[in-house]
Amino acid sequence: MLSTSFIRADEVLDEKWDSRALELELMHGNGGVLGLVSRVGSAGPFRTLSPWELEDPKGHRTINASGYSALPFGDGYPPLLEFVRSFLEKNRQIQLPQQSVTPWRAALETNLIRLLSSYAPSHASSRVFFSNSGTEAVESAVKFAKAARPKAKHLIHFSKAYHGKTLLSLSLTPNPSLQRNFESWMVPTITLPFGDLERFRSALKKLGPDNVVCVLLEPIQGEAGVVIPPDGFLSGLGALCQKYGIPSIADEIQSGLGRTGHWFESLAQGWEPDIICLAKPLGGGLTAVGATLVRDTIFQKLLGKVNDVKRHSNTFGGNSLAMAVGLKSLEILRDQNLPERSLKLGKVGLERLTKMQVRHPELLAEVRGAGMLMAMVFNPVIGSKWLPVGGQIVGELTGLLAQRAFYQGGVQLNFTLNVARALRVTPAMNMPEDLFEELLLKLEHTVERTQSSTRLLTGTSKAELLSLAGYVLKNG
Repeated sequence: MLSTSFIRADEVLDEKWDSRALELELMHGNGGVLGLVSRVGSAGPFRTLSPWELEDPKGHRTINASGYSALPFGDGYPPLLEFVRSFLEKNRQIQLPQQSVTPWRAALETNLIRLLSSYAPSHASSRVFFSNSGTEAVESAVKFAKAARPKAKHLIHFSKAYHGKTLLSLSLTPNPSLQRNFESWMVPTITLPFGDLERFRSALKKLGPDNVVCVLLEPIQGEAGVVIPPDGFLSGLGALCQKYGIPSIADEIQSGLGRTGHWFESLAQGWEPDIICLAKPLGGGLTAVGATLVRDTIFQKLLGKVNDVKRHSNTFGGNSLAMAVGLKSLEILRDQNLPERSLKLGKVGLERLTKMQVRHPELLAEVRGAGMLMAMVFNPVIGSKWLPVGGQIVGELTGLLAQRAFYQGGVQLNFTLNVARALRVTPAMNMPEDLFEELLLKLEHTVERTQSSTRLLTGTSKAELLSLAGYVLKNG
């Protein structure tokens, strides 16, 4: 029998548990992450003032430039919400059409392939496999590649990559802190320097092209702090893969569908992958959608025969609600021409960030950007007698304290998993221009107020700083 204190959904909807949400999350949820953000004051819970603005329990307003590239229209975009209401009222198709046809899945599959083939005609006959997340899209992609090359042994990926945290995806994410305790379960991989075409060429020669299952990489590395490869790297890599018949996989989970200013960043850089992984923006910030777009010849190797149709499946992948949201999200991206808008506003944003870095190099070591995917890399908080801890902890603290400074300045930013000292700036692609200008002004004001990395310590007592460092050390 359930306890009488069991929390009812209507109570949460009526905001009766808002005041205890942090307490309960720390008790029963991911307390490590929430413990960190609560210590710098940005844990929420947040209400939306608009799709692009948040308010915390103290009434502090921030412009949301976070969302890990999964909020193409902000949070709770009214046209998308209205469409979902209509879907829930009018849809008569079954919700989990695992072994049956559904017009929702058919429509999204068709639109994705039509979009891709409009830029890469050789993909006109490609197919789509749906899942629930980016890491699942990557897992699917590698399975398709392995089925197409069953005798090959080597998976090639690149330094500072991020492809997810399920075990196969984690094997392809060369971050020791993320792989810690799972090393014995990691699939053997070949890690090469990102952007070094000659090292890639040499690796193919050494390994033997027939021994390579696939090559997987992000066209722009998001979790590495928005690292853009040198000109010619992706096109050269693609040419070598095509020459030797090696399936190439583009992880476009952050870069794809317009955020960088292009529908597909890989194609914009002259690389035509055999498999493309999509996810984050396809869900419109409302639901989870992962998609793996695969050349038909490769797709058939895994799922082409009657005896093979069960070799890879996903219970909720392709469910009608997710497909409907994905279909509408893609429609909004197209109708509002958001890739072109991202390119335009992103150029303005990067110019302003660059000027901030030039004026205050003691705070900002580097800024990077492509469209509405931008990053600021901070100099480490070093040289302080208050901080007798190691370099990795210094990096983590630098990111936390920078996040706090910008949050207090009215902007919510993203942490970056593979570079602790970097924060990403990922505003919604449809953010109104006046609000985007206000966002840039708030970034500038915070940079002007801070000026150097050591001044990120302002307002932090020695006891508070050591407490935060101890927490990071204990939970790191």
